[in-house]
Amino acid sequence: MNYDPLTHLSLSCRRIFLRDHVVPVRIGAHDFEKTQAQRLIFNVELFVAYSQSTPQADQLTEVVDYDFVREVIAQRVRTGHVELQETLCDDLVATLLQHPRVQAVRLSTCKPDVYPDCAGVGVEVFSIKGLPT
Repeated sequence: MNYDPLTHLSLSCRRIFLRDHVVPVRIGAHDFEKTQAQRLIFNVELFVAYSQSTPQADQLTEVVDYDFVREVIAQRVRTGHVELQETLCDDLVATLLQHPRVQAVRLSTCKPDVYPDCAGVGVEVFSIKGLPT
């Protein structure tokens, strides 16, 4: 049976996630955002085939480690100021998809402190390995 890509992922993959990961990031296009880091909340889901994420010996090496996601974020943040959340999200998704076991990535960023009248502003990206974005 042929499924569309999203159905295929949901039926054949384990979802590994990192939720509400708060990191100070130098981000923003406005002058007031360029003087200091601001809180950015990351939510990441990795889709990994069951065949690549079902441990046989209960060992960390048999799965995609959450530390991998945290380190990818930390490395990108260390490279310096980024103007747009879209740029940051696209960079992170591209790097996460390079992992040989990762089939797809859903990633969002949220700035919770920009406007006093809302919980946050952000961007979400979803990308499947091998499909054009």
